[in-house]
Amino acid sequence: MLIAGEAQQVDAYADDVNRLVRRLMLDAIPDGEPHGWLYRVARAYPSRPGKALRPALCIATSRAFGGDDADVLPIAAAIELLHNAFLVHDDIVDGSQLRRGRPTLPAEYGFGLALNAGDALAVLANRVLRQHASRMDGDLAERLLSEFDAMALRTLEGQATELGWRHDRVDELEPADYLELIMHKTCWYTTVHPLRVGALIGSRGAADVRPMVRFGFYLGAAFQIKDDLLNLDGTEHEYGKEIDGDLYEGKRTLPLIHLLRNARGADRELLDGYLKLGRAERTADMVSEIRALLDAYGSIAFAAAYAEGIAGAALDAFESAFAEATAGPDRNFVRALVPYMLDRRA
Repeated sequence: MLIAGEAQQVDAYADDVNRLVRRLMLDAIPDGEPHGWLYRVARAYPSRPGKALRPALCIATSRAFGGDDADVLPIAAAIELLHNAFLVHDDIVDGSQLRRGRPTLPAEYGFGLALNAGDALAVLANRVLRQHASRMDGDLAERLLSEFDAMALRTLEGQATELGWRHDRVDELEPADYLELIMHKTCWYTTVHPLRVGALIGSRGAADVRPMVRFGFYLGAAFQIKDDLLNLDGTEHEYGKEIDGDLYEGKRTLPLIHLLRNARGADRELLDGYLKLGRAERTADMVSEIRALLDAYGSIAFAAAYAEGIAGAALDAFESAFAEATAGPDRNFVRALVPYMLDRRA
């Protein structure tokens, strides 16, 4: 549980980072032609309000390990540009209609222009990264480039696994399968990668970044499970995305995996029939039925308790990962993110 005032401190810290990084992101996107068909579309997501979790985590870690902002800010901007590229592609794949409270790029501009804009954001992220890395010490630059390459590949592997589960209607899943999925799809690029990169830059390559994997996994898992729950119980105004969107898409989230493991009889037949349908075939009434089953079988409560347990493990892992970091507001920010993940409403 967050201490009184701690949430406001986390928000204020992230807001400060967001302003710095957003300016760098928008500066990195050309303003030439074809403006209306490419660069205006590419600027849309970076221009919208966001949590800036990934750059904030990277910058705070770098500062805690002794780094200067001049060394880490361009790298943090590259991380967030790539995140925005992933968001565009996710929205295309999932058929999502809302992103940060406004229409998604595919909903507003169509699949073709949106896909091209997402590709542009990925290319620009790579350009920002490599331009800045070229001015760093050779060994450190090579390590940073390797970290980005590994992160991107792990994220694509996770995305492929999630899509494969839906494509092949894989239903015999355990919570351990879900954790393995989100380690690749969410944790590596949301938390593990920013932590490792921040520690490397801040320490000039001296920090042992191996403990960041364990801490980042627990922190990222708590983030993702909370995101699954917000998709079911949040409000569209706060969450900024379509409520029950995961159910419409048939995503194998932790609550749905729990339901698959526990539903019996007619309830299981209803669930199996629902999951055989495509998104376009699923009606609001069908989604409401599945949503009611999640409550009836305690699937939402199960996922919430699971997230609490993982958050506890994250706090233990934090002490090891940040044992050599300097005490102060930057280290405190990273630690406060653990309970913040569970208490957030967006």
